[in-house]
Amino acid sequence: MPSLTRGARLLLALPFVLALLSCSTPSTDIQSHADAATPAYQVEIRRTALGIPHLKADDWGSLGYGYGYVQAQDNLCTMADAFVTYRGERSRYFGAKARPSNDDTFGQPSNLDADFFFRFIDDGAAVARYRNSQTPEMRALIDGFASGYNRYVDELAKGEFVGAHAACRSAPWVGKISTADIYRRLYTANLAAGAGRFVSAIATAQPPGATPGGAKPMASATSPQGSPDSQNLASTAPLMDFGGHAGVGSNGLAFGADATHNGSAILFGNPHWFWSGPARFYQAQLTIPGKLDVSGVSFLGSPVIEIGFNRDVAWTHTVSTASRFGLFQLSLVPGLTTSYRYDGQVEAMTPTRVTVEVRSDDGTVHPVTRTLYRSRFGPMLNLSSMSPALAWNTQQAFALRDIDADNFRVFENFLDWNQARSLDDFIRIQKRNAAVPWVNTLAIGRGDPRVWYADIGAIPNAPDSLVERCTPPVGKAFAHAIPGVPVLDGTRSDCDWQLDRGAVQPGAMPVAQMPSLLRRDYVGNFNGSFWLSNPAEPLTGYARVIGPTDAAQSLRTRLGHTIAAQLQADPAGVSPGALQRAALDSRSMSAILFKQPVLDRLCVTGNANDLQQACAVLAAWNDTADADARGATLWNAFWEHLRDIPAAQLYAVPFDPKQPLTTPAGIAVDHAKLATAMQAALADMHNAGIAIDAPRSAALYVQRNDERIPLFGGCDTEGYFTAACAQHPFDTRGDSMNVNPNGNSYLQVVRFEQGEVVADTLLASSESDDPASPHYADGTREYASKHWMRVPFSEEAIAHDPALVTQVLTAPAADRAAAR
Repeated sequence: MPSLTRGARLLLALPFVLALLSCSTPSTDIQSHADAATPAYQVEIRRTALGIPHLKADDWGSLGYGYGYVQAQDNLCTMADAFVTYRGERSRYFGAKARPSNDDTFGQPSNLDADFFFRFIDDGAAVARYRNSQTPEMRALIDGFASGYNRYVDELAKGEFVGAHAACRSAPWVGKISTADIYRRLYTANLAAGAGRFVSAIATAQPPGATPGGAKPMASATSPQGSPDSQNLASTAPLMDFGGHAGVGSNGLAFGADATHNGSAILFGNPHWFWSGPARFYQAQLTIPGKLDVSGVSFLGSPVIEIGFNRDVAWTHTVSTASRFGLFQLSLVPGLTTSYRYDGQVEAMTPTRVTVEVRSDDGTVHPVTRTLYRSRFGPMLNLSSMSPALAWNTQQAFALRDIDADNFRVFENFLDWNQARSLDDFIRIQKRNAAVPWVNTLAIGRGDPRVWYADIGAIPNAPDSLVERCTPPVGKAFAHAIPGVPVLDGTRSDCDWQLDRGAVQPGAMPVAQMPSLLRRDYVGNFNGSFWLSNPAEPLTGYARVIGPTDAAQSLRTRLGHTIAAQLQADPAGVSPGALQRAALDSRSMSAILFKQPVLDRLCVTGNANDLQQACAVLAAWNDTADADARGATLWNAFWEHLRDIPAAQLYAVPFDPKQPLTTPAGIAVDHAKLATAMQAALADMHNAGIAIDAPRSAALYVQRNDERIPLFGGCDTEGYFTAACAQHPFDTRGDSMNVNPNGNSYLQVVRFEQGEVVADTLLASSESDDPASPHYADGTREYASKHWMRVPFSEEAIAHDPALVTQVLTAPAADRAAAR
């Protein structure tokens, strides 16, 4: 379709926006005389360019009311589908065998397994514990959020917003929610790096001989305890990566005054995250005058900002290497497959009978029941698919302990950060709460020359000495599949996670034993461990459960530190513009380091014609995956096959921990193996219907209604700092971001000038999931064009935004209790 200027698009969208926002009704916006004396929700919603809402209220409940309303207004179908998931009702509406249509932090299990998991783990008891652990402010936010969401659902049911959310507005699974649904959503986020990685394993865990309702019988492994089938363990597929696949991560860089040369710091945040589904980011500003003024992004269903900035601090996150869970091998009592020995005593597992409603093909609904079990450590697991040696048999069973299952401080910590008043205040909050669930943190402060990195949060207190002393033989073999995860002897209390008076919760690591770094030059993390947050000051001496040191770094980590060095080499200092350009330049570190060595060995006289053509394309390629780059897609396909060769055979110079950012180096593979890998890549390109010299956008794009938007970037495995990596096979869809899209999501470059916060952002997925919304693709177009947006933050900037549309929502006090 023809390209429109930003101004033209805003003019075309304005009538729709005005209609969408003029949703107030006399019954809710003009209170009766009887209600005039009672407290009410009242919030001002100001939408600026790209539909970003700036919510302003005088109390926490009203702020939540506005936030629940606008999130539903923009993303109702995704949110309603997610609430069905968290309640364990997917099989009732969509059938047992189907799977969630969008990837999420818990993957895409079958509906039946998802339902049993959520009804068992994210149950009423978990909701009550979460609610009871929150401050009055957070409870008010959540109460208001649910009420605001319900208001929008009510208005839609009355026939307002014709054409909006056509995919779900009449669906039986779209309805009002309770505050319990929000707590379930928050708890799901808690468990993303622990129990959420084991949805099916928890949902199907049964003692030997039992057949859970609607599930396949477990493998009947009989390997004796202490004699694991090491061959099977070594050959098993690695445990599901966080989020269900590799690539979910982030880039984060913070430059201090020594790097910027202007006395202040600058922060770059770029989570590589989901573009669709309930974990996608939603951008907003939340304001209570005198109490709160924060801008950034939240997960859908969350009432607080999780990555962003206020007038005094800015922060971002990257996925941490620290393990947030551990496994315990239980020794079962002979003849009693649901009882185990602990310190010489017999303990019975706790059974829970869980029933799920399942819709059959004929539309009828029937119950399916399973009995699932917990030990003192946590839920039991069915790990037989990984190896028969890990099955629940007559002698052993495995239980999961998730440190974040009892970490109800997570979103309170974010709310505290939303109100932080300095970098020192931000750091104090992080150390006091020790609540960050599964991410590293990078932060800067107004008027502060320093930058902060920390992996301080909820981490199991499993020091190396404990792991070495208490890991059973099966755990040592298991380490090949999930390195760093403690697999411990569950028969002895002295092998449980250690208790420390300095820890915020039982079994958690004390803050003093977790890594952090304050610098005046820079800190960076690209999903590597804490070790090289700044290569000039390596962090060492920490437990292996937090992450490895002296280990080969990813290509993206090497490129991230290369970018940091190049930016600092500018005599004028690191500038926002240079940082923005570097973040989106789409260089491939694998090509920068290894393309020429590959071509020197592969491109020899006498090659077949197809190899000669491939060599010519790659020789002319500029080593980027920009939208018009020709050769990037071929290189990516080739590198995927080259990675099948063991590192010891692939590289000419092996990894050297003394030179972690320059090794491994060179290519040692001979011509024949390189030719075989290239022939396989050429076959992949042919099968996908993509010419080897096609521009990157021929394979990498996203469809928004009738518009195909060309994109740029690539996957972590090829060493792209600029990430675009949909989770589906490379086939006739190419690298299309239409299915399970993942990559650059919310990007921010934040600094403080003349005492004010200045932020440029991009939201690659756009604000809305509704094809009828004017904000379904506008942010994606801006991202594709690399047009950073200066976010209006001050009252003056918001008031002068050309796209400003304002609405005031008011509701009677009765609505405060309606969602509870």
